[in-house]
Amino acid sequence: MEKINNYRIVDSDAHDATSWMVLSLFVNMWNACVLGGRKAMDPRSSAQDVHRCDLCESAIVHSYCDFCHVNLCKLCIADHISDGYDKHKIVPFQERRSTLIYPKCATHPHKNCDWQCKNCNDIFVCSSCTASEKHRGHIFVEVSEVYTTKKNAIADEANKLENLISPTYEEIALDLENQLANLHGGYGKLTTAMSKQGEQWHREIDIVINKMKTEISEIKVKHRDILQKHLDEIKQTQALIKQTLLAIEELKKSTEVSPTIEYSSKIREFSKLPPKVKITLPTFIPKPLDHEKLYNLFGQITPLSTATEENVFSLNQPNTSVRELLDEPELVATIQTGYEKVFSVTYLNEDCVWTSGSTKDIKCFNMKGELLHTASNKSEHWPNINDIAVDRDGNLLFSDATSRTVNKVNNGQTEELIRLQGWVPCSLCVTSNGDLLVIMFSDGETQFKVVRYSGSTEKQTIQFDDEGKPLYSRINVKYITENRNYNICVADSWAKAVVVVNQNGKLRWRYIGHPSVAKKKPFKPVGITTDSQSRVLTADFHNHCIHILDQDGQFLCCIDNCDLKYPYGLCVDNNDNLFVSEHFKGNVKKIKFLR
Repeated sequence: MEKINNYRIVDSDAHDATSWMVLSLFVNMWNACVLGGRKAMDPRSSAQDVHRCDLCESAIVHSYCDFCHVNLCKLCIADHISDGYDKHKIVPFQERRSTLIYPKCATHPHKNCDWQCKNCNDIFVCSSCTASEKHRGHIFVEVSEVYTTKKNAIADEANKLENLISPTYEEIALDLENQLANLHGGYGKLTTAMSKQGEQWHREIDIVINKMKTEISEIKVKHRDILQKHLDEIKQTQALIKQTLLAIEELKKSTEVSPTIEYSSKIREFSKLPPKVKITLPTFIPKPLDHEKLYNLFGQITPLSTATEENVFSLNQPNTSVRELLDEPELVATIQTGYEKVFSVTYLNEDCVWTSGSTKDIKCFNMKGELLHTASNKSEHWPNINDIAVDRDGNLLFSDATSRTVNKVNNGQTEELIRLQGWVPCSLCVTSNGDLLVIMFSDGETQFKVVRYSGSTEKQTIQFDDEGKPLYSRINVKYITENRNYNICVADSWAKAVVVVNQNGKLRWRYIGHPSVAKKKPFKPVGITTDSQSRVLTADFHNHCIHILDQDGQFLCCIDNCDLKYPYGLCVDNNDNLFVSEHFKGNVKKIKFLR
């Protein structure tokens, strides 16, 4: 039997609808029998392989309605579309679920929302809305582009969670389990060493031995509790990652636009890896026998020592890779902000940066230089003192020197986070764990300090070194950033130095410029940021270049091509692109400096 591919009616009188439908029915039934017979005879197929029509429930499926999501045979297509073909989209069965399901417009229910309005918090709008008075002059992006970008980002997140973050958690958990497994043996050796020393003593030393055994048991319990606590936290996070991966798998299969676009990335939450716990076993240190000082001379047990080894990796490449510096950095884009003088720049997401300048307006631009959002600072005084940052939820933060406040902009509404007394806030930095670092100066600018906040609660103050001397000079604005190794880096322009302390506030190093930068004017660091390799970048204002240092303060090179003029604010995005604000030009430049 052969399938009938072409047929025509010779008799013109047969061209009526009834004759046509009868002939079409015969041909389709014949083809269904032929194809069904071939399928049945194919040893590679089985009953489970055959998809049936959802309407007649018997014929082999031929097509699919991507609007109604039903399987259709050839004969049932006409019945399905009889209520109006424009409502349906019939595609070959192999191409099913290829059509996006757009949300309906709230204003024009008969239309789909094909656009998002950037000026109205990315709300969905239809073509009629884009032409309305309400949205005149607004910037629109196609929903299909946003959907594709988000779908790719979700797939990338799944890949990172599955192939990078989750295996790293497995490695940390395995290390903790090994430490727990070896715990008894290690403490057994410690007890044995102490017992051998005790064999040289008489009965009166038994009290001392028993006391120390109790002390060891208590330390062992504490040791075990610390390891178990970290392991429990790791297991809990692993469970959350698995849940996220399941949710992502559902999104990857789904064609629903709204859930996909509204999906909130968990990559930043999980990319902050827990410390790798290394606990040093106590040691027994014997001393010469002296009956008068029995307890002190018998020996001592060192306190439990807990060390953490930070797990750091870049989300944009495997954590084993090293991104090298380009021999010649490349200028990627230039954004004209409209400020007479531009100060700070901070990264928002893949396509946007916030900027602040010589007006009360704080502006958000995309990489095409289009203005997307504007937030206003109520104060018009001392604009150079104000700094901006973005928290982990994507909310804009800014400091206001006149009102002595730090504020948050959430959904267009400004709320006060911190209000100071006797101190004025200037520079801001959001840390990897969500804390806020604020550089502030006292009235009269006689003192500067760094204060760490959790929400509105003060947690830490960094102001003096181990000798009680001020870490920072007492004049001029300073800028701050946190490195991936948790060092706190401050560009102190008045001191002509970059000052770096660890997370406990202990001075690590100072950088005061490098003689290989053959410039005529003194080193004046202003903006400061770090990259995925823990390198420190700082803007040398008067010498029109960017110094790049390693995490220990050693000079590596400088960026002095890209026609930079008076670089001021700096930030680095998730792909290690550098953004530089040019103070007097009012521009922000995007520079690629890593391979």
